[in-house]
Amino acid sequence: MDILEKIKRLPLDKQKEVEAMVDSLLKKQELEPVDMAAITEKRRKNLGRLEGKIWMADDFNETPEEFKNYL
Repeated sequence: MDILEKIKRLPLDKQKEVEAMVDSLLKKQELEPVDMAAITEKRRKNLGRLEGKIWMADDFNETPEEFKNYL
């Protein structure tokens, strides 16, 4: 059984759902393709942007005294 026959066997409300889904897929297809090279270049430019602005405490991995009772 082909796809059209299957759709015809559905109740009308389900056929409308299928139509909405097909319309959505067609709209996505019409969108301009994403320029991955431009996105990659933009991400590359942002690498290291926060260098020296973020720090982590030396005892970051140590459990605080207040929580040792729970372990």
